[in-house]
Amino acid sequence: MAASKKAEYLEYKGRPLRRKDNLIYYGSMADKYIIMLQVTDTKKVGDLDVATRVVAQLQLTDPDIKSRDRVVKKTEKESLYDALDVATVWLERALAK
Repeated sequence: MAASKKAEYLEYKGRPLRRKDNLIYYGSMADKYIIMLQVTDTKKVGDLDVATRVVAQLQLTDPDIKSRDRVVKKTEKESLYDALDVATVWLERALAK
């Protein structure tokens, strides 16, 4: 009687978003590249914490490469939207190659 439920995840432009604490992963680990967004600074706006500094990294997903060598591109932006906007372009271009 218990129907198996597929876990629903947040998506942005057709790619999955996963969050763990102040890290947000964008893309699929099955692909060659993934985006890691790290919120490094926030400010209070009402009851919410709003990101004021976000580091975006385009990374290889190959587990055989050292973590510091996986980073292909890196930038720092002043909002989560700006970082995700740049990261989306990077990911699309990297996966198109």
